[in-house]
Amino acid sequence: MASVPRRSHTTKAGILSAAREHFASSGYQGATIRAIASSAGVDPALVMRYFGNKEALFAAAANFDLRLPELAAIHRDAVGVVLVEHFLDRWDNDGTLLALMRAAVSNEMAADRMRDIFSTQLVPVVAKLRGGSRQAAAGRAGLIASQILGLALCRYVLKLPPVVVLQRAILARRVGETVRAYLFDD
Repeated sequence: MASVPRRSHTTKAGILSAAREHFASSGYQGATIRAIASSAGVDPALVMRYFGNKEALFAAAANFDLRLPELAAIHRDAVGVVLVEHFLDRWDNDGTLLALMRAAVSNEMAADRMRDIFSTQLVPVVAKLRGGSRQAAAGRAGLIASQILGLALCRYVLKLPPVVVLQRAILARRVGETVRAYLFDD
């Protein structure tokens, strides 16, 4: 009996490894359960058994580094704009982060992954800039995430015309003001 969980764990790890390779090379849309299963040497039904669907597999396989810029050397008044510009660059140039956001709307595993990314990567940056407790930093990071994710949803998923047509510099300045306030205002 002890060998079954080990085999199961090994199989699941092989599927995740194949999924990471396929999502990285083909993107979310181009990667298929069939191709991932083939690379892992398993039947596609086994992939579905372990992960349920493509969104859940993607969320489990996702390893995202937000590559947040070093903000400590930037003047307080510019930090919000720099952070928004960074995220606009990520959304414009990284389809996998956008795919994770889309998946997070309807898939709890993807939502957990998105929450984890922001709590492990954004909260420490906010804590470093602000000082104080991790709980206070988490609250501020949550508000910043609401702006960043809301902006991405409106600009890249819903494609709301007034948000889509705004020039990046104007968008970064306007949303950046709010992000700066979330960071530094009491």
